[in-house]
Amino acid sequence: MRAVVLPLLTACLAATAGTTTLGRQVPAHADAPAVAATTSVRSLYIVHCAGCHGRDGAGSMLGGVPDMRRLGQFLRLDGGREFVVKVPGVMGSGLSDREVAAVTNWVLATLAPDSVPAGHAPYEAAEVRRARETPLVDVAAARERLLLQARARGVAID
Repeated sequence: MRAVVLPLLTACLAATAGTTTLGRQVPAHADAPAVAATTSVRSLYIVHCAGCHGRDGAGSMLGGVPDMRRLGQFLRLDGGREFVVKVPGVMGSGLSDREVAAVTNWVLATLAPDSVPAGHAPYEAAEVRRARETPLVDVAAARERLLLQARARGVAID
């Protein structure tokens, strides 16, 4: 009996390798592109940002996720404009330079319009590309410098 069961069990396990209760498991690839087809900048935001920041951009104080409804306040600070597109969530989003610029402009115009200073110039892909060349080494320190500057200027960020 044992001689029959063991080969049968081995064959069954081999046939289901990589299969989960939800179907076949796909091996992970570090450079795998998003498979969600997007047709608009809003869709890019939903797929790449809303999971943490929420559909309305409110973020989560408890989770330490910034509220993007006041994102334009950073544009009032020295280094704030660059900081917005250099944070790890943006740099690691998988979006192209053009898409980062488009989503950031959409967030500012749609979710954060009251925070955007007059005369604001929209982000461009070339600006995002330049920002990617020098990533933030210490995000917390960079944000703290901006918060100190904001307090000194009376700009409400948090």
